[in-house]
Amino acid sequence: MLSGDIVVVDYHKGNLQSVARAVDEVGGSVCVSDDPVDIAAARAVILPGVGAFEDAMAYMRESGQADAVVEAVRAGKPFLGICLGLHLLFERGNERSAEPGDADKAAGDDQWVSGLGLLKGSATRLESTRLKVPHVGWDQAHMTDHGHRCPLFVDVPEGANLYFTHSYALDDDVDPGIVATVTHYARSFASGVWADNVFGVQFHPEKSSRTGKVILRNFVNVVRG
Repeated sequence: MLSGDIVVVDYHKGNLQSVARAVDEVGGSVCVSDDPVDIAAARAVILPGVGAFEDAMAYMRESGQADAVVEAVRAGKPFLGICLGLHLLFERGNERSAEPGDADKAAGDDQWVSGLGLLKGSATRLESTRLKVPHVGWDQAHMTDHGHRCPLFVDVPEGANLYFTHSYALDDDVDPGIVATVTHYARSFASGVWADNVFGVQFHPEKSSRTGKVILRNFVNVVRG
């Protein structure tokens, strides 16, 4: 039985309690679970940012979590993807595990691993000869017109500093119509997206101090209607 109305998906790749604590602190009611039944039954779902694209998708498909997440999103339930959780929403990514696994690959192209396919586009590695990758630390999220209308970014200032830690980011094949914020590091990439009931962020709101709490509180407000 669920102990909270928002499920944080546990795909066995790290400590998710920081996300759960942060959401609880802003008034959410959270349950961390790896059970597809809980995911499907939740009022809202958070897919956090832990691990590698290929490993995460392999586990989610084998466990039934992938189908449960897709079912929840298609049922109109609020969804928040954080960092890797953002990437997994899209059609494909090229972040492979150290040892090749059995995750689905895009047909005819061995570099790609198939994602959940809920949004069109891909996640690819940041490349730079000048800047350090991974991109770790505080950086700015610049609001688009779409972002100014996004419920997740209510009371969040333009150019807000947020905490990032990642080597991969959304590529330029993402629909610009869903991009809520953009960040510039190695290249310009979508650091926030919004499509109906689906929200995703590249940064970690649970590590982003006061502004991160505002974002998480806004998500809780969306869940509560």
